[in-house]
Amino acid sequence: MPPTFAQLGAPDFIVSALAQRGISQPFAIQAATVADALAGRDVCGRAPTGSGKTLAFGIPLVAGVGSAQPRKPRALVLAPTRELADQIKTELRTFAGKRRVGVAYGGVGYGSQIGSLRRGVDILVACPGRLEDLISQGEANLSAVDKVVIDEADRMADMGFIPAVRRLLDQTAAKRQTMLFSATLDGDVATLTRDYQHNPVRHEVGDTTPDVSAADHLFWSVARTDRTDICAEAIDAAGSTVVFCRTRHGCDRVAKQLNRRGVAAAALHGGRSQPQRTRALAEFTAGKVQALVATDVAARGIHVEGVGAVVHYDLAADHKTYLHRSGRTARAGLGGVVVSLIQPEQVKELKSMQRKMGLEQPVTDVDVAEIRQPSRSRTRRRTLEHSAAKRQSGRRRGSKNRSGSRGRQRSSQR
Repeated sequence: MPPTFAQLGAPDFIVSALAQRGISQPFAIQAATVADALAGRDVCGRAPTGSGKTLAFGIPLVAGVGSAQPRKPRALVLAPTRELADQIKTELRTFAGKRRVGVAYGGVGYGSQIGSLRRGVDILVACPGRLEDLISQGEANLSAVDKVVIDEADRMADMGFIPAVRRLLDQTAAKRQTMLFSATLDGDVATLTRDYQHNPVRHEVGDTTPDVSAADHLFWSVARTDRTDICAEAIDAAGSTVVFCRTRHGCDRVAKQLNRRGVAAAALHGGRSQPQRTRALAEFTAGKVQALVATDVAARGIHVEGVGAVVHYDLAADHKTYLHRSGRTARAGLGGVVVSLIQPEQVKELKSMQRKMGLEQPVTDVDVAEIRQPSRSRTRRRTLEHSAAKRQSGRRRGSKNRSGSRGRQRSSQR
């Protein structure tokens, strides 16, 4: 039987705060690393996205951080994206007690971030670019930081942040505890470990890529002009869904088309302001919108529990992108479904991608009933079947009269 958080050495106030949220048994990466981190050792942890790394480093940070002076945080968490930084901050605050947790990232004004630093922040969660800006303005000083976490280090490398990470680490206390967490530990990540960690204890949990077997994978043959209708039906069947498009414009267009069909959807991409991105993610997390329509870059580091499905509205660029997209569902031991909307000319490209992932599912006709959700009633199933029947009927009418009203409607939606 796995140890409890108390048995791993977590203080009572943290154990109590976690218990109030129904969290009592640690995940594998937490069970592996928390005791070593609480003992002050440098930790190098490999675990897939969504495996519980925030608690793995958050518990030791909260338990051991000192009290900060104005502008001089005592602990630093570096994250590659604004959304991930905000999520880490929110998670830490749920069990931080009297410890003060602040956040710093770009895309928003400096005022509130500077204000919190001036009041004193014990744990600062930050993206590298904004933190360097605050340091250059004299609003942040890292000389008192004796605990550092580099989260999603592989994504830091993918996004070109390693030079900034190095500059920031060079400004922290010479004698410090450094924890690094990543989905992979090779390349630039291995170099970071070598240069900035002292005799780290290494823990590796799970696969190096998301476990594709944790979800059901469906590949549907869909005409380009039917994708939005079918996507809406899939969301209606699965519930909370992340829809992936290749471009920002595509995200905006698909989100608008889904909303017109009665599916509450919000777009998430780099062209939207940070308040817009924050609001979209918050509404999706709270269940106020059914679908988050995102680009690959914007979705990096997004951790939302209970996502019922992922829809590849646009085929992924390669098998690695497919895996990381698909990893938004079937997380933390829960099930999920991954639906790819495949156009006839994409089948050859898809088959090559499937071979690299060990997936052998055929490309089939659309069957929304395959998206199983236990809470869906028979009436709901009949509604979906009726919707599908209407779509098929509409296709036949459209093929007979391309200049008819349905043809005009589709032209306006594209």
